[in-house]
Amino acid sequence: MTRQSTTRQGTEPTPATADGVDLSTADKFGIVNPATGRVFAHAPAVGVDQLDHVFSTAQRAYDSWQDDEPARRAALRAAADRLDSAADELAPLLTAEQGKPLLHARDEITRSALWLRYFADLEVPREIVRDDAEAYQEVVRRPLGVVVAITPWNFPIMLAFWKIAPALRAGNTVVVKPSPYTPLTMLAVGKLLREVLPAGVLSVISGPEPLGAAAVAHRIPRKVSFTGSTVVGRQVGIAAAADFKRVTLELGGNDPAILLDDVDVDRIAPSLFWSAFVNSGQVCLGAKRIYVHHSIHARVVEAMAALAGTVVVGDGAMPGAQFGPLNNLPQFERVKELVGDAVHHGAAVAAGGAPLDRDGYFYPPTVLSAVTDGIRVVDEEQFGPVMPIVAFDDEADVVRRANASAYGLTASVWSADPERAYALAAEVDSGQVSVNVHGGGIMPTLPFGGHKDSGIGVENGPWGLASYTDIQVIAGPPRNPS
Repeated sequence: MTRQSTTRQGTEPTPATADGVDLSTADKFGIVNPATGRVFAHAPAVGVDQLDHVFSTAQRAYDSWQDDEPARRAALRAAADRLDSAADELAPLLTAEQGKPLLHARDEITRSALWLRYFADLEVPREIVRDDAEAYQEVVRRPLGVVVAITPWNFPIMLAFWKIAPALRAGNTVVVKPSPYTPLTMLAVGKLLREVLPAGVLSVISGPEPLGAAAVAHRIPRKVSFTGSTVVGRQVGIAAAADFKRVTLELGGNDPAILLDDVDVDRIAPSLFWSAFVNSGQVCLGAKRIYVHHSIHARVVEAMAALAGTVVVGDGAMPGAQFGPLNNLPQFERVKELVGDAVHHGAAVAAGGAPLDRDGYFYPPTVLSAVTDGIRVVDEEQFGPVMPIVAFDDEADVVRRANASAYGLTASVWSADPERAYALAAEVDSGQVSVNVHGGGIMPTLPFGGHKDSGIGVENGPWGLASYTDIQVIAGPPRNPS
């Protein structure tokens, strides 16, 4: 996690939330608008010494919250309604701190409400293994207690609610620690939802490191759900293991898209383009390396470059902006480094290829050809607006190359013959593989998680809900002997 400096309080920022009220802090830290590269607001820097209070209040709230399932369902629905009603108010703040276009920011907030409603309505059937004249056996799922949710800067609200919604539905209480790059909207949401959630059920804290590490190591939480880089996820997993906390780790991806030789390039071009470039390429499940059969390679490069030339790049608050800045300076520098390394190794730049000459962290959609495995921009997760297009000849070989990565989050296979694509998709080692679309399985009803270095566990659906519970067996004599 990136360390950021703190300063003494001046103008009061949006407060942190603990026990349903403001959590006062002595310090604050600056938040940069990526469209300008300058600090535009401050967030409270919660101290490590305040975590005992935060987690103790969450633990007290858990004792009653876990017991009333109908009340939990009703509270989640009320929270969804409150988010929807505040979407127009929250979206500009999300754009200012994250960079994404205003329309996308509003969509992120309303989609978060969708997750709350899904889990509020999700039925968890009783698992009765045996109920006869000789014995009774039931498998029960019990909530864990207090959950720490550590969330990233690319989708700071939606990915928070991927954790909050199932955790609360299962009967846990949650302490959210957003990225220090994008804490403001989540802090505002924490204050907003005090109106509909009991005190202590949802706490929101912010601050630079070592706050996140201290939260993971604290004695009270029984689970950590983390979304972020593989490097930090490894640290989280190690720290959580010290007292056997449960973990869900949704980590990085270097997701391949495989285009077979029968693809209609003109038809699929817009979908493929935005699967790589939505949110300025800052998407864990985005298409990050495009393997294209050599017979259509030149046409795909031409189509992607043509689309890149039509995109309106600008401040997300600007009317008509389709493509905002990268979120932060380290990521901006990383993208420049990876593109420069690719060009040094012979890559041809079909579109983009250099930062825009303006304030902020603007890097245009960049399309690279004449690249192959072994170049960093292909082998590493760029997490930015770069599309390397790699030629292949043999289907078995391209699957081997796709699977050679240490990552295994998502992938896609594209073909005019869906059955041909489905057969190849089954050979790809990823948590999700979509056919003729990339990221087609991103919905609250389907599990989402990675293989290999892309993480541990899944989010969403009944499978994600189960990860916020422990199994208990209740067994004994018959309940109603005849």
